[in-house]
Amino acid sequence: MKKMNKLFSLLMIMSVLTITGFKAKAHCEIPCGIYGDSVRIALIYEDIETIEKSMNKINTLSDQDSPDYNQLVRWVMNKEEHAKKIQEIVSQYFLHQRIKIVSADDDAAYLKYTKQLELLHHIAVFAMKSKQSTDLSIIDTLREKVHAFEHAYFGDEH
Repeated sequence: MKKMNKLFSLLMIMSVLTITGFKAKAHCEIPCGIYGDSVRIALIYEDIETIEKSMNKINTLSDQDSPDYNQLVRWVMNKEEHAKKIQEIVSQYFLHQRIKIVSADDDAAYLKYTKQLELLHHIAVFAMKSKQSTDLSIIDTLREKVHAFEHAYFGDEH
């Protein structure tokens, strides 16, 4: 009887996960040791490029005498989605898993640590700002901060 209860419980959990559309994500904070740091940076740059294209399309569509609101909404949603992806990489990948807490006693390591935190915070904030606007200067700042983070994270030889 206990075996049947366990099986029933497992089936119920699986059903709920299926119904709610639960999706497993890669790098779910399990220390698997499989990391693609440079891939994540490339993804952020790709997301920035997509946000920039979305901003340009939104501006173009908004300037038309008779805007296609359906397309306008789609470009806004696209921009939001890619900004959120940047925020997830910054938070879930780099802050939660890759940037290790260091002691303030080690001056050099602590300086590097705080610089990385500062840059990641800027990236997350400017990703948020890209959701709120179509100001292309935000894109320039995002690129600058990602470039600076690359050097702070990988070193100057990267």
